[in-house]
Amino acid sequence: MKLGWDIFCTVIDNYGDIGICWRVARQLVREHGQRVRLWVDDLETFQRIRPGIDPARDSQTLEEVEIRRWPQDMPQVRPADVVVEAFACRAPESFLLAMAARTPKPVWINLEYFSAEAWVAESHGLASPHPRLPLTQYFFIPGLGPGTGGMLGSPAELRALAAFRADASARQGFWKETGVPEDGALKIALFAYDNPAIPGLIEALKHIGRPVRLLASEGKSLGQVAAGLGAAGLKAGDSSSLGSLTVQVLPFMPQDRYDRLLWACDINFVRGEDSFIRAQHAGQPLVWQAYVQEDGAQWPKIEAFLAPYVEGLSAPAEAALRDAWQVWNAGEARPQTWLKWLAHLPEYQKHARDWAGKLQSHPNLVDRLVGFACSKV
Repeated sequence: MKLGWDIFCTVIDNYGDIGICWRVARQLVREHGQRVRLWVDDLETFQRIRPGIDPARDSQTLEEVEIRRWPQDMPQVRPADVVVEAFACRAPESFLLAMAARTPKPVWINLEYFSAEAWVAESHGLASPHPRLPLTQYFFIPGLGPGTGGMLGSPAELRALAAFRADASARQGFWKETGVPEDGALKIALFAYDNPAIPGLIEALKHIGRPVRLLASEGKSLGQVAAGLGAAGLKAGDSSSLGSLTVQVLPFMPQDRYDRLLWACDINFVRGEDSFIRAQHAGQPLVWQAYVQEDGAQWPKIEAFLAPYVEGLSAPAEAALRDAWQVWNAGEARPQTWLKWLAHLPEYQKHARDWAGKLQSHPNLVDRLVGFACSKV
């Protein structure tokens, strides 16, 4: 069934929200033949992850997705068949009134963040009637396993990942374009929020007995990277060596190019939502920095994910992994934790490949989303 979709996205202070929404929009069009209108309040930030966006234009089409600026004064448009409010953003009152006046009423969906917590299966799909208008919103919650909204992961992107892995020349071309030497060093991608644990990681990487190239993405964590190097500051293009460790600062990458960085590196440090999902599919050892919440709600999310993720690891490897994620998310500079974690790297490599394989048997978020919407039309 071909439906029209309105997807609303508010860009707060990072790239995960728009990153997820852009992936969902493209997959709806490419793999399900849907019509998508994506409303975004910050086209400048959107442009950073998808060059080709013109922030000066109120309306434009890219990859068959209609992209609209979401201004304070919402233009009068007819709501689509399906309206998605992503990550707790709220469509304007004027748009809700237009939804209520529409016949038939749109399928109204609140797309939540991914979580492996048990409550996801209990809450996914629940209805929430509007207190005043003849509208009902449904909670759509990504998660692991049956009873959830599934996990984002386009089959087309997974095929591209498999092709990239199988093509040595593609990987070599990527490193050449990125300006990273193919020197046989252990390559580690670092994409993080502010994190006082980073100097401890750098200290550990100096002492693991093999060449290491830490590829730090331009962004909020560069202050801690500089502190770990004893440098006054860092910017994109800078490179600094301490013994067998080389730290190279990469410029901010568009979304599709960053995916390839995760595919090509040996270890991935990621943050937030979008890069966390992508790193799991990449099939390499990963460390996740969850977005810090005032009430500490990130800790149950971390533990809920680790519970299934560590299954199959040896007891020492599981303990070292749990300790590393604890230290990273608590912002503790403890070099010994990373040395213990790195001692289990071969086991983590096989485990990460196995986990990525398991994910392909999990429900696909966009497939589930389309099926859910069609069942409510």
